[in-house]
Amino acid sequence: MQALSQTNAGDTCTIKWMFGIPEILETMRNMDIKEGSTIQVIQKCRDWLIIGSNNRRLAVGNEVADRIQV
Repeated sequence: MQALSQTNAGDTCTIKWMFGIPEILETMRNMDIKEGSTIQVIQKCRDWLIIGSNNRRLAVGNEVADRIQV
């Protein structure tokens, strides 16, 4: 298991667990990004990454991605 921020562009991962600010987690869950979801890292930069789940895309800062374990 590793933090989402440690993955590489193109990786497909399953979310094992997430924690953080409840409003952010609720928004992600409303987008079907939750524990057990399979996501793909579409693009990765130094401070952020873009993830995709189904037809949805979400830009996530490393401070949030550090709290998502895959």
